[in-house]
Amino acid sequence: MELFMKSSSLWGLEIYLFCFFIVLSNINKVFASHNIFLDLQSSSAISVKNVHRTGFHFQPPKYWINDPNAPMYYNGVYHLFYQYNPKGSVWGNIVWAHSVSKDLINWIHLEPAIYPSKKFDKYGAWSGSATILPNNKPVILYTGVVDSHDSQVQNYAIPANLSDPFLRKWIKPNNNPLIVPDNSINKTKFRDPTTAWMGQDGLWRIVIGSMRKHSGMALLYRSRDFIKWAKAQHPLHSSPHTGNWECPDFFPVSLKNTNGLDASYRGKNVKHVLKNSLDVNRFDYYTIGMYDTKKDRYIPDNNSIDGSKGLRLDYGNFYASKSFYDPMKNRRIVWAWINESDVLPDDEIKKGWAGIQAIPRKVWLDPSGKQLIQWPIEELETLRKQKIQLNNKKLSKGEMFEVEGISASQADIEVSFSFSSLNKAEQFDPKWADLYAQDVCAIKGSTIQGGLGPFGLATLASKNLEEYTPVFFRVFKAQKNYKVLMCSDARRSTMRQNEAMYKPSFAGYVDVDLVDMKKLSLRSLIDNSVVESFGAGGKTCITSRVYPTLAIHNNAHLFVFNNGSETITIETINAWSMDVPKMH
Repeated sequence: MELFMKSSSLWGLEIYLFCFFIVLSNINKVFASHNIFLDLQSSSAISVKNVHRTGFHFQPPKYWINDPNAPMYYNGVYHLFYQYNPKGSVWGNIVWAHSVSKDLINWIHLEPAIYPSKKFDKYGAWSGSATILPNNKPVILYTGVVDSHDSQVQNYAIPANLSDPFLRKWIKPNNNPLIVPDNSINKTKFRDPTTAWMGQDGLWRIVIGSMRKHSGMALLYRSRDFIKWAKAQHPLHSSPHTGNWECPDFFPVSLKNTNGLDASYRGKNVKHVLKNSLDVNRFDYYTIGMYDTKKDRYIPDNNSIDGSKGLRLDYGNFYASKSFYDPMKNRRIVWAWINESDVLPDDEIKKGWAGIQAIPRKVWLDPSGKQLIQWPIEELETLRKQKIQLNNKKLSKGEMFEVEGISASQADIEVSFSFSSLNKAEQFDPKWADLYAQDVCAIKGSTIQGGLGPFGLATLASKNLEEYTPVFFRVFKAQKNYKVLMCSDARRSTMRQNEAMYKPSFAGYVDVDLVDMKKLSLRSLIDNSVVESFGAGGKTCITSRVYPTLAIHNNAHLFVFNNGSETITIETINAWSMDVPKMH
């Protein structure tokens, strides 16, 4: 056992100016977007480098990927369509790539389903969704770009052969486009149609993301035959000062259990979720509320806020998410794109790949009705190999120990922490009330000694802790309650000197009551250059992309630490090395 603060050279005191993190937050708005490098879009890699390539996350053999387009389950097969550049490792030349699976873990890569090829998508085939029609016929709705000014329309595609179990070939009928924006709509901010749902009146409905002036909008369209669509007089929902809404997702959630619901479900005891990907900062936000089916309006609950002060699916590197209903296991599953953070296009070209998909997550409504819960799908557990287990280990202030016996660069670890008292929780500074959690984490990082916390995991760590990515909790005493901060801090994740590299202190608050149950749990999926973490059973999720130079493959280490004055008990640790799924 080593002392956590034994050597200042290992865990030196970090003091970062608040304004510096505001700059970093603004940097994310630029570098997480689809920057256009026309001269590099078709720059093929000489070879694919595997140093930071993930082991058990979904990614094609090479080149650029971004949004998951239209995940669906059809006749015993899971389909994942996603945005893909078949010619290079930066954004451009986008097609709808297509992969299929029986278990959402092992995948077969097929030929792309949709290429830009006709006047209604000549300049781009962008994101969309899949809907299974009542006659068990799947249909894809997608955004087509029709000119060099990024004017957008909505198109559809259908399988060429329904008897093909993999639905390899797709047809774009000549009666496209189905939806053309009217003069009230910004033609360059009109994209990403949702999965359709049917109302009691027999009409299909979809939502399309858009913006009017500075208001984000979920435009509502209706159709009786899925071919002729009419815009409703009012949007399903809109919110001022939220910017352009991308990749909207609208679905019901049960108030009774964790089961998923089909988009067209019209029973009792449900709420609805509206998720939007905000173009202004590239994060995914959602609200929970009521869908008034008579007025075709969505009304968020009073405690559910639109925009950047609202709830996020993930408080880290996680964007353009898309969910689908899985009738096989009666659940709703959400996918999302995890982009690169090494920023410069030359980095992607040298690697020969860019972007991965997050581990698919089951999603359901928390019993409180105030937020969603997310948890990795159960099929992921089939990749677990060597296991270590530890029970009832105490960590005093400054102590840490290494989790040995597994592959620390490719692992699944679950930890349950407990503590006997809340008395040592630090006071929450009222000046932080208007800050984002990420900014508070930047001020109160893992090396800043506290009362109750920081405690957690040091992932992808080098032997002497020159680099590591800590995922941890810190408990504060506010005026009326306790606030639990969860951080995934990439600031010390690499020794690489690159001023443009994005290394944020991602963070979110965890809505738990610690008064009666003085426990916190943490699960982290560690995969070479990504750490997906789930706090308090999936109440708060944070994903970080990191690029260690020392903590690579067999040279990576995993530590558990406590840097607070309150002694922490590790009630249980279960950790596994993770296998590599089959990709064909």
